[in-house]
Parts: sequence; structure tokens; C-alpha cells
Amino acid sequence: MAAVSKTRSIIEGFVRDGSFKWLLKSRSPFHEEFEEMKLSPSADRNWVFELSPVANIVVRRCSKILDIPTRELQDIFNREASDATKDPSLYARNFLEYSCFRALAVSTQVNGYMEDKKFRRLTFDMMLAWEVPDTASQPTMDIEEDASVGIEAFSRIAPAVPVIADVIISDYIFEFLTTSTGGRLQYSTFDKYLIGLDRALRKLKSQSESSLLSSQRSERGEKILEMDGTVTTQPVLQHVGISTWPGRLTLTDHAMYFEALRVVSYDKPTVYELADDLKQFVKPELTGPWGTRLFDKAFLYKSVSISEAVVMELPELKGHARRDYWLAIIREILYAHRFIRKFQIMGVARDETLLKAIYGIVRMQALKDMSSPIPLCFEAGLMFNACDQLPGGDRILETLATSRNSSITSGMFSISATTMASSYGLVFGTTSNESGIVVGDVSVGMLTPLEKAVKESRSSYKMVANAQATVDGVKVEGIDTNLAVMKELLYPVTELGNRLVKLFYWEEPVMSLSFCLVFTYVIYGGLISYVFASLLGFLALFILMTRWSSRGRPVDEFKVIAPPPMNTMEQLLAVQNAISQAEELIQDGNVVLLKLRGLLLSIFPQASDRFAVALVIIAVFVAFVPMRFVILAVFLEEFTKYSPIRTPSTERWSRRLREWWFSIPAAPVVLEIVKEDKKKK
Repeated sequence: MAAVSKTRSIIEGFVRDGSFKWLLKSRSPFHEEFEEMKLSPSADRNWVFELSPVANIVVRRCSKILDIPTRELQDIFNREASDATKDPSLYARNFLEYSCFRALAVSTQVNGYMEDKKFRRLTFDMMLAWEVPDTASQPTMDIEEDASVGIEAFSRIAPAVPVIADVIISDYIFEFLTTSTGGRLQYSTFDKYLIGLDRALRKLKSQSESSLLSSQRSERGEKILEMDGTVTTQPVLQHVGISTWPGRLTLTDHAMYFEALRVVSYDKPTVYELADDLKQFVKPELTGPWGTRLFDKAFLYKSVSISEAVVMELPELKGHARRDYWLAIIREILYAHRFIRKFQIMGVARDETLLKAIYGIVRMQALKDMSSPIPLCFEAGLMFNACDQLPGGDRILETLATSRNSSITSGMFSISATTMASSYGLVFGTTSNESGIVVGDVSVGMLTPLEKAVKESRSSYKMVANAQATVDGVKVEGIDTNLAVMKELLYPVTELGNRLVKLFYWEEPVMSLSFCLVFTYVIYGGLISYVFASLLGFLALFILMTRWSSRGRPVDEFKVIAPPPMNTMEQLLAVQNAISQAEELIQDGNVVLLKLRGLLLSIFPQASDRFAVALVIIAVFVAFVPMRFVILAVFLEEFTKYSPIRTPSTERWSRRLREWWFSIPAAPVVLEIVKEDKKKK
């Protein structure tokens, strides 16, 4: 009785000091629950003193769903949780998570749970309570009726329902939903998102139960995920060679189908496999009339099972969002099956993997229907696409493959995505016989290995993004300007090169002689590796000294004198000149290769004989003389040939070598033009 009196006095105290003013503005579920808690004779079982008022109300709702009194639920948690989970500083939040996860596991087994407004409100209130779990974080009930939640609460609670979010991409979903609300998620936005998810799930169920493509997909039980081209104003065009056909494009969780449109019906579907290992790849493609590449609104599919690549064009008035969406969801299914094959995932785990990819596509369909000031980045919101882009994404997939969502440890509860899918009538293979409740990839009071891998990858991604931002900031326009920047950046290297050239041509005989003697000693003494190591050590010491001396000071900007501005015609002439110079270099390279071909194949016997004799002499010298002396001989030969003593003989031998080289004809070349034989359908 003392506990009952204490609980009632606490609740009445909240009323007297106005802490429930936000609840009294309108008749809300919170208000009704508070009144019930106040008048209930079992108030001691409905109030946990370690929890905040909002957390108490949320836990009470969870206990009703579980049909377990709050006090008994707390006793179960105290028995099952580890000592670290029951640490006083974390107790309130961990017990709240325990209650929420168990309640969500039960709630999501109800058919069509997403359409229940109470479920949607409960999920959001769990996030509210997660931010203020104990009395220290919320001593009074001063939360406004339009309260919002942050990214940590969303990323912790939302992945407990796999269709709402996934640990890997939950951050992106939150950022997209909160673009216009300053990084805080409001209930109205969250509710609209969940309603969109419910609509997308029902569409998935109705499409998968239809007779479309039944003969092709019946054996594998494929689910139809997306369909396009059924509306005449938004056709899908298939390009194979020079032939083009409009039709209907369908994506399932195993393949892509295209049905060419005839007068009143569709042709038999053409299957483009995504599940089997056919070395497939999908990439953006340009299309246009008569083979021109003008419009960036198509994607290309190629595999070893087809002789010619297939291009699917999805035209729209502006932009290429329609193509980007299809490209992303096709890759998601393709990457999911690659993941399954790579880690040899079988049985229920395979169904779970496919369903993760399907849920990602469902989320994209729901987010597409929501208004936002920024465009939707499909790759960032799809799990396997994101892992393909994120730094360390391969480690995330390895962690995902080794983890078992249905495993139970102390304080951990989970519910499988396949169990939740069955609530919408979507059957994926067999169900797991393992005991336990599923909650995606989260666990009470701790970070799972998958969450740790994702956080590490996100941290690396931020560093990469910041680095890329600096790269984008230093890019300049114009060939002349870029050449000026490059010239300034390479100034130390060019200066070093100029000094070496002066030494090589003995413009300063004393310096050249000193350099020659020093390097002769280094090569003869076998000290080259030590010299190279010393140079690397000097560079490392220079970097450390520079860092220490510039500590706390802003980085000096690299200043470049901009060249005079060039108009469009001057820039075109500069490009043409650069292309001409590149063409000359390529021609000279081809001449060298053709002459070498003639020497090797003895097309010109006299020159080939001399070349062969020279090769034999070099081979004998290299074979019988130690490598150290070979290197020394090559160094002395090259470095001293422009010395005052050897200059006359060097000029004479260089002239003879050029004359011999110019006397060698190039091997003949015949250009054949191949006529492509393309049959028009």
C-alpha cells in the first residue's frame, strides 16, 4: 500500500505543478492512459520509478501488448539481462529497449500491422521515450504535443521493424525525412512514411499474387517488385542492335522481364537473369536516334547468356530519375544474389537476405511518393547498393553474413524479416524453427557487430566526403588554367630535373665530377638500398617537422598566377593543338614498334643480324659480370658520355646509331575495314 500511495502522489504531483499541461490540451491516448494509471488500484505495477513519465506510459503500452504486468516484465528483464545491461546509469534506457523490442516483435505478427494507427503512434512514441528514458533526462512531462525525435532514437528503434529501416541505411532514411524540419523527425512525416510503406507492401502482395509472368516464375515463387511501361505516355523502349520495341518491363526478386507490345497484347516475356552467375552487369547508357548518343535516360544489361547487350530506355521530359530508380533496384537484386553466392547462404538465411533487398525497394517506393526539397538518392537508401559505395562496405557484408539474426544472447531479442513478411501474406520458403523473438539487427543495451561495422564505415565515409569536398573546391575550369596549376605544383620536381640535366651535360664540371664519384662509390659499395631508405626517412622527418611547426596555424593557400583568359575559339584551338601533338607521339610510337617488329621477324636481314649480335654481347656481359658492376658500367657510360673528354666520341657514335636506326624500314601495315552485318527485325 505504501508503494501505491507513493505512485499516486508522484502522478498527482505532476498534475499539480502543470507537468501534464501538454497532455491536457486535447484528449490523447497519453491523457487517457494517465487517467487510467492514476485511478488503477494496481498503480504500483504500472509505474517504474527509474523511468521518466513518457517512458512509463510507453512501457505500460508494451506490457499490455505482451499481456504481462509492468512489474513482472521488469522482473523478467532483471533475471535475463547481464550485469552490464543493468548498470544503473543505463538501466532505464535498456529496460525501455527491452520492452519496446518485445512489444514490436508481437505487434508485427498481426496482419496488416502497418495500417494500424496505434502501431504507428506507438513506434514513434518509443523514439520519444528513448530520448528521455529516465527521470534525470525528463524530470517533468514538458514534451510538446508536436514533439520530434533525433537520428539516434530513430536509428535505434526503427530497425527493430525491418520494413521501416535497416541498420545500414537508417541514417539516410532519417536524413531524407527530416530535410525540411531541421534534422528532427515529426510524427506527421513519420506517419506519412509508414502509410506509404503499407501501400507499397499491399501493392507488392497484389502484384505477386497476380497471374503476370506466372509460367516463368512459378517454380521459384518470384515476387513482382516493380513494373513499368504499362502507360502509353511513359513507355519503356528496348534497343537490341538497331531494332527498337516498346513494351512492359517487370522486375522480380530473381530476374528482369521484358514483354514487347504488339497491337492488342504482349509478346512472350524475354528473361534477363539476375540470380544466376552469368557475369551480368548493369550500367547507365546513352541513346538517341540513328545510333547517336544524346539522351542519358537508359541502362544497359549484358551477360554471357546473350550475344548482344540490351539497352532499356525509360524516356521522361526532364532529368533521368526514372532510369536511376530502375538502375538502382535492378542492381540491388543483382548484388543481393551475388552476396548469397559469395557467402553460400542457404535456407531461411537466403530468404532473409532477399527480403532485406525487397524491403529496401519497398522503402524507396514509399519515399518516392513523399515531397522533399532534395532528390532521392536511390543508391544510398538500398542496403546492397550502399555497401557497394561505402568505404569498408565489404566488411559490412562479411559481418552481415556471419551474424545470425535469430540467435539469442543475454538481453538480445530479434524478429526475422520473413516472419514480418508473413503478416502481409508474403511467403518466403520455410520458416525458422529456432526459438526467440526477432528485432532485426539491434540488441538491447549494446551495439551488434553489424552496427559497429556500419558506424565505422559511416565515419570513414564522412572523411572521404570531406576530402572529396576539398577536391571539388580546387577544381578549376579551362585547359590553360589547369596547366598553370600543374606547372606550379610540379615546380620542385622540374627544378630538380633541371639540376640533374645540368649535371648530366657537365655544364658545371666540378659538380658533375663530384656527383659521379659519389654515386660510383654508392653503387660499388652496394649502398643503393640504404640511400633509398634514407630518402624515405628524410621525407617522413620533413612531414613530421612541418606538422609540428604549423600546429594550430591555418593551412597556407597555394597561389597560382592565372593565365590570360581565353575565349571559346582559343580554347578549341588549344585542344586541337594538344590532340595533334598527341597524334604525333602515337605515330612515332607506332613507327618504333613496327621497326622493332621488322628486326625481331628478320624482315630486313642485315639490320636484324647486327641487332642479334648486339643482343648476344649484352647477354654475355650480363650473364658473367656481377649485377653491381653491370649497374656501375651503365651508370658511368650514360653519365660520362657528355663529359669534356668523351663528348666528341659520343657525338660520333650517336650519329652512327641514328643513321642505322633511320635505315631500318618499318614493317608493312594493311588497314582492313570490317562491315558490320546487323539484321533489322
